[in-house]
Amino acid sequence: MRKLKLSIVGYLNALPLSWGFIQKQAEDAFDLDFSPPSLCADQIASGSVDIGLIPTIEYQRIQGLKIIPDLAVAAKKSVRSVLLVSKIPVQQVKSIALDHSSRTSVVLLQILLQIRFNSNPILSLHEPVLSKMLMQHDAALLIGDAALTADIKGLHRYDLSEAWRDETGKPFVFAFWAARADSCLTDCNPFYESYCYGRTHMEEIVSQQSQKLGLPYEQVLSYLTECIDYSLDKENLEGLQLFYNLAKEFQLMDNLKELDLIRP
Repeated sequence: MRKLKLSIVGYLNALPLSWGFIQKQAEDAFDLDFSPPSLCADQIASGSVDIGLIPTIEYQRIQGLKIIPDLAVAAKKSVRSVLLVSKIPVQQVKSIALDHSSRTSVVLLQILLQIRFNSNPILSLHEPVLSKMLMQHDAALLIGDAALTADIKGLHRYDLSEAWRDETGKPFVFAFWAARADSCLTDCNPFYESYCYGRTHMEEIVSQQSQKLGLPYEQVLSYLTECIDYSLDKENLEGLQLFYNLAKEFQLMDNLKELDLIRP
């Protein structure tokens, strides 16, 4: 039996889910590929990988996917790593540079611009370098490590997960594990075991990543343990369904399909 190809997202917030895989706890079952979220989605769509931690919006755009239940990258309130940063108040913003590695956060921003910020700016894709993004635009959407490490002193800051929660009363789900149906994945235990390994080695992850990102240990620890929720519980599923419904209502995706969870 061939090994399945597993796409790993290297962002800090995804590492607890993937730490067991990264530390070769299931190397007999999977070959690993390391990609940003957008490329991970493209690879799973093309079939060059079998399983990936994909942006949640891509589940609605890619045919033939099944979701590994109970695991996600979500936020119950503020997330700190999905930010709209602007030189002026968001209601006055005329143009926004979008981190080109983002998919779900772009749609979330588009929804919030309509239902919360009452704004209709021009949106353009850009490399995630804040200084360059703000040279030609009023605001920038940053996600992941770029958002955590950006110097935003003197700028307006909007945490999109917090804005979503304030507006809807629901948490937000940014990503989850999805498998191509033709991969015939039925055993999800390696994914739960990888997360369990990551959770029990949190100190190792935080120590390594605080040095890599140049952030204080306590800041990285609080981010992973207080901001990010790794469950796909009932409340998170309700927030996800509302996100899909609004994306469809505002014509930000073409189809609306039910969540197809892998069951033993």
